[in-house]
Amino acid sequence: MFNNEDNNLSCVEVPANLPSGKSVIWLHGLGADASDFVPIVPELRIPADLPIRFIFPNAPVMPVTINNGYEMRAWYDITSLALMGEIDVEGIDNSARLVEQLIEKEIARGVRPENIVLGGFSQGAVMSLATGLRYEKPLGGILALSGYLPFTKEVLESTASPANKNIPIFLGHGTEDMVVPYVLGKATYAILKELSYNVAWHSYPVAHSVNLEEINDVSQWLQLVLR
Repeated sequence: MFNNEDNNLSCVEVPANLPSGKSVIWLHGLGADASDFVPIVPELRIPADLPIRFIFPNAPVMPVTINNGYEMRAWYDITSLALMGEIDVEGIDNSARLVEQLIEKEIARGVRPENIVLGGFSQGAVMSLATGLRYEKPLGGILALSGYLPFTKEVLESTASPANKNIPIFLGHGTEDMVVPYVLGKATYAILKELSYNVAWHSYPVAHSVNLEEINDVSQWLQLVLR
């Protein structure tokens, strides 16, 4: 494991046990950092014959309105507790471009885009959806844990990339989540399902976190989409 600062986003990278042509880019939540989900890699128990490189980028440091302008790592600003009230479209778009640079870097390393999964937790899940659904090359999958879709059905229809119309999507959410309410996750699933995306919904009896059952489900899904 090592830090990588060749990109505009510094990253913590967990290399595969063997030369790998498959990558997972995993985005952390508000106020966390690249190290937050590194411990999950061994818990996924990915088989040795499926080497996967995990990349955990650090979000930019910015003032966050809901936290009195305190500067922290964030993918975009949040202005109120009503998460869907006023969306920081510019911030999301700016971070999406940075995430796209990470995807392009993996492609430059020889990883085919369909062997790249884009995922994340909370704000990171929002960014994985916002970036992956609009990316112009076919990705391997989108993994969104405890997040939501940051735009309406109409905006998604007008901006989504045809290249990722059939992308596998894993949505996981805690039924007791008070930070990103469960209903937002379920509404995201409903929109994607209505638009005929290949989306799977998973709910867990937890708050704004992940549990062992979810980790196991994520592992099985990753093995399925990256085989």
